[in-house]
Amino acid sequence: MEELAEKAGITVRTLRFYRERGLLPPPRRAGRIAWYGDQHLARLRTITALLERGHTLNGIADLAKAFESGRDVGTVLGLTEPTEETPVRLTPEELADHFEGEVTPENLANALSLGYLTVDGGELVHISRRLLDVSAALVRRGVPLSVVLDAGQRVRAHADALAELFLEIVAEHPVTGGAEALRPLAKSVVDAELSMALDRRLSPDGVPPGPAPADENDQPRS
Repeated sequence: MEELAEKAGITVRTLRFYRERGLLPPPRRAGRIAWYGDQHLARLRTITALLERGHTLNGIADLAKAFESGRDVGTVLGLTEPTEETPVRLTPEELADHFEGEVTPENLANALSLGYLTVDGGELVHISRRLLDVSAALVRRGVPLSVVLDAGQRVRAHADALAELFLEIVAEHPVTGGAEALRPLAKSVVDAELSMALDRRLSPDGVPPGPAPADENDQPRS
């Protein structure tokens, strides 16, 4: 216990308190010896990261119970909603392979808080194959995972505002098929507007590029 507390950067008294609150699973016992492993150290570091992000001990205890029972952590956090995204089941090792050493306790805690990751039994579940692939691609191109997660939180705020806007339109002007029929149309609008916004910012003069000039050979002949 003393060795574990030292590695985790906490006191033995704090470690005992976490054990009493059910935040830490019991050690493996061999006779009178209690063995703590890497999973205990990872749990303690995750607890520290969650506390730093403003979570309460009661909330962390609920998360710990979810880990132990295999319940979906997203449900505990109130972050699971119906979605058309395809979830991906991953072992901790597979998740680490996706992000090349970027799966720190802080990043894991952030991903759990955002609802990108949940837990199902002994596996992790990422809520979206597309977001997983894009996030991993950004990390491979040199963007730290912590920055990717912070950007995701900011994008979510804008996406929520856009969703509210389109739902207000449906509420005021009912469309055939209801809100679900509006989904692909709304996504097309957002995709086109984002593309044009990037054009404006990437163009040297701030003006989106126009159509390419026609080749002489394409000119109509008299």
